[in-house]
Amino acid sequence: MSAAGTSKDAMLTAIRRGLRRRPLPEDQAFALRARLAAHPRHVIPARSRLDHAGQVALFAANVEKEFGSVVRVDDLAGVPAAVADYLAAQNLPGQFVIAPHPGLRAIDWSSRPLLRFREGRAEATDAVAIQHGFAGIAETGTLMLPSAPERPTTLNLLAEAAIVVLAADRVVGAYEEAWDLLRAEMGGMPRNVMLVTGPSRSADIEQALELGAHGPRRLHVVLVGG
Repeated sequence: MSAAGTSKDAMLTAIRRGLRRRPLPEDQAFALRARLAAHPRHVIPARSRLDHAGQVALFAANVEKEFGSVVRVDDLAGVPAAVADYLAAQNLPGQFVIAPHPGLRAIDWSSRPLLRFREGRAEATDAVAIQHGFAGIAETGTLMLPSAPERPTTLNLLAEAAIVVLAADRVVGAYEEAWDLLRAEMGGMPRNVMLVTGPSRSADIEQALELGAHGPRRLHVVLVGG
């Protein structure tokens, strides 16, 4: 058993002890392990069963439905102009923090020399952060953002405006397909996976919608490619 597996078992044992629960009977434990290994499908909504062009269009429509915004560009060369236009339209500063991801490092920012950025984690003083999108889920307009050294989680949480650069060919129909991608490409679960549907918001107080309650007030997706 790996060190991670041993640590997990120790943690679960401690939780059971705290709850004064005994280990599961072997037949129940076997059934639980089998279910976790099988990744069973839930009912997949028919609205996401489209061709890929339809899924991309549905994803964009659902992002906008959830108070986000979307712009499409043909390739990475169009990203700097899209970012500059968005920042200007929102009266945001032309400086930002960006994920140190190879897909973002491939962008040539020289066409917009007034944009300034640094790579790394976001700080509380950052107004704008640019993250690399792992996948987009059409059925709800949700972004899947797993944590990794090249995708710092603070970029998803601290800035007032979050911009996500997402390749259009990473849009899938249903959540199950996004989880399939993650398991296939990351070889297991990362420390954290954020599922982001629109900017942060809450209506807990008097049912009045407040944007930016627990994170970014704005969410903008730059969809790259066909």
